[in-house]
Amino acid sequence: MVVLIGVFRLTKAAVLLAVGAGALLGAKGPVITALASAADASGFFWARSPIEHAIQRIFSLDAHHLHQIGVASLAYAAVFTVEGTGLVLRKRWAEWLTILVTASFVPFEAYELVHKPGVGKIVALIVNVAIVVYLIARVREKRQGSPGVDRPSKKLLRSLSI
Repeated sequence: MVVLIGVFRLTKAAVLLAVGAGALLGAKGPVITALASAADASGFFWARSPIEHAIQRIFSLDAHHLHQIGVASLAYAAVFTVEGTGLVLRKRWAEWLTILVTASFVPFEAYELVHKPGVGKIVALIVNVAIVVYLIARVREKRQGSPGVDRPSKKLLRSLSI
């Protein structure tokens, strides 16, 4: 499951990288078509029309706002790339990073959902909450010393104390 979350993060990073590069380079038409096709083919995005509409809205902004979106997209792509790579490699720090980053988005997603409800926002919120809950349970399970996780005994720790 952790690897699947990692692949999901890497897919989001790829889309954000394309949006960021397209926004900064000003490649509007081809980028919109390519992103909509990628979204459609990936299976992660089941609604091509709303995604295509959102991408067109992004690229219809003025140069200043487009630059801001490009920089923000590349920054998020970097974070998702680190998260996804760490999760695919099954690194514990990546689980913690994903918990922190994903949980930090939940209040904003909830706010957006309340003020501008939509099916996509509901799905995104549910997926992100499920990821956070799953990873917290996984980290807690590891911390409690489930099978396969080596934890030094308290006696050993006391014997090493000065």
